[in-house]
Amino acid sequence: MNNAEIIALKNTCHTILPGHKTQTPAQSFSQMASWCEANNIEHDVYGEGDFLQSFEKKIAGLLGIESAMFCISGTMAQVIALKLACEERGSSLVALHPTSHLLLHERSNFQAMHYFTALNIGNPHRPWTLQDLQAQPEHIAAAQYELPMREIGGQLPGWEELNAIKTYCRQQDIHLHMDGARLWEAACGFNKPLNDIAAGFDSVYVSFYKGIGGFAGAMLVGRTDFIAKARVWMHRQGGNVFRRTPYVVAAAMQFDQRLAAMPAYFQRTREIYVVLKDYPTFIANPATPHCNMLHLHLPADKEPAIQLRNRIAAEQGIWLFNNAVHTALPGYCMFEWYVGDQMLDINDNTLRQALDLLAAGVQAPVLSM
Repeated sequence: MNNAEIIALKNTCHTILPGHKTQTPAQSFSQMASWCEANNIEHDVYGEGDFLQSFEKKIAGLLGIESAMFCISGTMAQVIALKLACEERGSSLVALHPTSHLLLHERSNFQAMHYFTALNIGNPHRPWTLQDLQAQPEHIAAAQYELPMREIGGQLPGWEELNAIKTYCRQQDIHLHMDGARLWEAACGFNKPLNDIAAGFDSVYVSFYKGIGGFAGAMLVGRTDFIAKARVWMHRQGGNVFRRTPYVVAAAMQFDQRLAAMPAYFQRTREIYVVLKDYPTFIANPATPHCNMLHLHLPADKEPAIQLRNRIAAEQGIWLFNNAVHTALPGYCMFEWYVGDQMLDINDNTLRQALDLLAAGVQAPVLSM
C-alpha cells in the first residue's frame, strides 16, 4: 500500500490508538480564523510583528532563557545552533548520541554544508552519560542531548546525571544544546518545571507540531546575542519567509491546552503499562514509563506486522500503530505509541480488545542466524 492508501485506511477506523486526533484542513483553518479574530491577530512581515514576537518571549520565559527565535523547521534550528557553538569555541567537534535525529533523519545536512563534525558518544540503546563525555580526549565544542530520546522509546537520563552533565559542560566550556522536540513531554517524566530542565543548557530547540499539534515550526532559545547570530543564519538558509503567522497561530492557539494536558497523557501511559503486564507477548521499552511515549516490541517481522495492522484496521476498524521497524533481534519488530488525545478517550476494555487482536495475530518467532 502507498502512503495515500494507508492514510485512507486509517481514516476509516473508528478507534485509533496513537497520537492526537487529526483535524481536516477545513476544521483547522476555521478554528484558526476564529481564534485570530477573537485575539486580533495581525500578520508578521519577515518575522517582525507583535504577535510572533510575543510568542517568542513567552517560550523563552517558560524556559527561563533570554531570547527565542521562531523557525520554520527544527532541522534548520539545530544545525544553526551547533554551527554557532563550534564557531564560538574554535572546534568543529559536536558530541551526538548514535540515535540523534541529526544523524538518522536529516540527510547528513551538517556534513554536506560543512557546519561541523559529528562525534558519536554513548551506547545506542541508553541515554549518554557524563562518563561517556569525559572519555572523549579531544576538544569538543558542543554536545547535544535529546530529552526524551525518541529512538529508544522516550528514555530520559536520571535527574542527577543530567545535572552532572550540565556542570561538566559549564566547567569545560562545552556548549550544551538540547534537542527538546518533546521537551513538553519530558517535564512530566522528570516531574520538574520547564525552566529547571532548561537551566544549564546553552541553547534549546522545541517543536510545535509533535505533541503540541501545530502545522510545523520550532523555536530556538538561547542568549540574546546567540539568537541574533542565529537569525542571520536562518535568513541565509532561506528560513526568513514572508509570513510565519499561520504556523505560529496553529501552535499558539492550542499551546496552553496541550501543555496542561501533558500530566493526563503521562498518567494514561502509566495505566497502559499496567494493562500491558497481562500481555507477556509484548515487551515495552522503557520497562517503566519515562514520558507519554513508548516502543512496543512484538514477535513478528516488520512486513507481517504491518499486514496484520492493515487487516485489523479493515476488518475491525481499529488502528493499532502508524509504522513498524525491524529490531536487532531477527523475527521481532517494534512500533511507537505516542499517548495523546486518542488514548485518553479509549478505555481499558477497548485497549484490551486491540491488544487481544494483535496478540492473536503474531506468532512466536523462528530465529535464524
